[in-house]
Order: sequence, then C-alpha cells, then structure tokens
Amino acid sequence: MTAPLRLVLVDDHEMVLHGLVAMLGHFATEVVITGQATTATAALTLVADERPDVVLCDVRIGKESGLDLCRQITAQYPETKVVLLTVYDDEHYLYQALRVGASGYILKRIDGQELVAHLRRVRDGETVIDHALAGRVALSAARLSAGEFWPGAHLGLTQRESEVLELLVSGHSNKGVASKLVVSEDTVKTHIRGLYRKLGVSDRSGAIAVALREGLFR
Repeated sequence: MTAPLRLVLVDDHEMVLHGLVAMLGHFATEVVITGQATTATAALTLVADERPDVVLCDVRIGKESGLDLCRQITAQYPETKVVLLTVYDDEHYLYQALRVGASGYILKRIDGQELVAHLRRVRDGETVIDHALAGRVALSAARLSAGEFWPGAHLGLTQRESEVLELLVSGHSNKGVASKLVVSEDTVKTHIRGLYRKLGVSDRSGAIAVALREGLFR
C-alpha cells in the first residue's frame, strides 16, 4: 500500500485550520497532518523539521504572502510540493502561484474527498488547478497559441505591466493593484512608471485613455 501523504497546513485563521483537520480526519489512512502554522516563519520551520510531501497554504497569511512562502519552500525544499488553498477565484493569483512554483491552486469550497485526490496527484508529480479556473486557463492558452498575446504586447508592455494597466483601468488604486497581484506598492509604482514610458504618457488618466483607445481590455 502507498504510504499516507504527509501534509503541513498553513493558514492565519485557526477556524480554517480546525475545519481542515476535521475534514481530513475522515481520510486518516491517506493523509497525515504533520503540522499546522499560522505564520510564514512558523511554516518554514515546520517544513525544515518535518519535510512533508505537500504544504497546503492560503494566498495570504495575515499580512504575509503565501506566494512568497511558496517561492521560499520550493527553492529550499524542492522535494516538498506547495498547493494554494484560497477563496480567491482570480486568474491573477493563479498565474502568480504557478510562476512561484506552486503545484496546485484550489478554491476553499472543495470537499474532502476531492481535496485528498488533488493532493495525491500533486505528490505524484501533477499540477492541479481548480475546475472553476481550468476553463479560463485553457482559453488563455488557446489565445497564446493563436498568437494573441497579452493586451498591450504590441505596444511593448510586459505581461505584468499589462496586468497592472488592466487593474488601473478597472479603477484600482496602487494599494489595490498591490493587493490583487500580491506585490508591494513600490513594485507597482515601478511597473506604472514603465508602462507610462512605453505608452508615452505622464499620468494615470493618460494611460487609461490609451488603453481604451486601443481597445486593450473588454
């Protein structure tokens, strides 16, 4: 028989941790929870000590970033897989998660049996994406294969600058953009300066005007 999957849980809400423990308790022969953490620092210590097969963590851990934690774990302990379990039904977070080495992105409405199945697939080397997002990812892949790159690519924008511009057009503040992309406000300001330069504008309203004129976002 296959040995039980060794799992570390990371979430800043004790209630969520208790809920996961209770749910996964029904699958004790398949999953063993080797530790729980409410901060990124505690999570790293647990991973170092326990060397679990999988770490299941949220995109946000209080004021800390689960994406940063994922990056650190996959760099320092490549044998440990990281799966993001979150309420954020948002491609921005999904793409960020995949960029930093996550092996899965699952929404918190998942049931126990499906979660365990996904965790086993991750341990076996697969990447899993919640079915609610999989269709959008497939559409993006189809557009890329057809040569339809990210909006603004023909204007010289990087994919990240395009993402920032889309959020500006949607009315997000710098702080809101930073929250959406899980980066610092200073990083957002750097991207904004870059897209201003490439679009030949000097302020936010000018950038939005170019985006609307070019029909970059529908």
